[in-house]
Amino acid sequence: MAKSIIALVTGGSRGLGENMAINLAKKGLDVVLTYQSNKVEADKTVQEIENLGQKAYALQLDVSQVGSFDAFVEEVKKAIGSHFGADHIDYLVNNAGIGINAMITETTEEQFDTLVDIHFKGAFFLTQKMLPIMTNGGGIVNISSGLARFSFPGYSVYGALKAAMETLTRYQAKELGARQIRSNVVAPGAIETDFGGGTNKTDEGKRTAIANFTALGRVGIPSDIGGVVAFLCTDDAKWVNGQRIEVSGGMMI
Repeated sequence: MAKSIIALVTGGSRGLGENMAINLAKKGLDVVLTYQSNKVEADKTVQEIENLGQKAYALQLDVSQVGSFDAFVEEVKKAIGSHFGADHIDYLVNNAGIGINAMITETTEEQFDTLVDIHFKGAFFLTQKMLPIMTNGGGIVNISSGLARFSFPGYSVYGALKAAMETLTRYQAKELGARQIRSNVVAPGAIETDFGGGTNKTDEGKRTAIANFTALGRVGIPSDIGGVVAFLCTDDAKWVNGQRIEVSGGMMI
C-alpha cells in the first residue's frame, strides 16, 4: 500500500479552506482539516473528500489560542495514526482567518490583538509546534492577501499582518531548507466567500468595482485559489520555495 501523503489545512471547513482541502484530495492527498465551531460544515467537507476516494479527518482548533497547540498536535498524531496509518504530516496550510474592517483612527486594541493572534502569532506558533511531526521534504503554504500589496481603507492591521506572513515565509524557507521543507505564500485577491461579511458576493456595487480594476474582469471564486495551493503541495512544485504567488486575476496592476 502506498504511503499516505497528508496535508493539514486550518480553517478547512468553509470558503477558501474547503476548496483547498477538496483540491488537495483531487491531487491524491489525505487531509486533516480544522474548524473553529462549525462541525457540521467540517463533516460535510470530510464526506466530500471521502467521496473522492481520499481519507479525511476534522479537528476543532481556535488558531488564536496558542496555549492549546501542544494538545492539538497530540490530537493530530492520534488522528493520523488511527485513520491514516501515519505518524507524520507532509504539508501544512495556514489558512484560518477572519476579517475586521476598521479605519486606523477607529481600530481598538482588542481588534488589533485579535487579528495578530489569528493571522500572525497563531500561524507562527502552530507551524513551530507542527514541525516535529512534519516529513522532511514536505512543505508549508501560508495564505496572505492582495491587501499586502495594494491598500484599501479599513484593512491596515489585516494587510500589515499578511505582509508579515510573507516575510515570515521567506525566513521559513531559509531556516527549514536543511530539512528540504519548502515554504511559499499564496495571496488571493478579492474572492466571493462569506469572509468579512460576504460583501464580495452580495454587494453589487463592490463587485462591479472589483471587476473594473481586475485585468480578467471579474470577482474571484474559491476554485481560483484551491488548485494553486494544491499544486504547491505536490512534487510538481518541488523547486518552488520562498515565493509569493498572487492569485488575483491581475488586481490593481
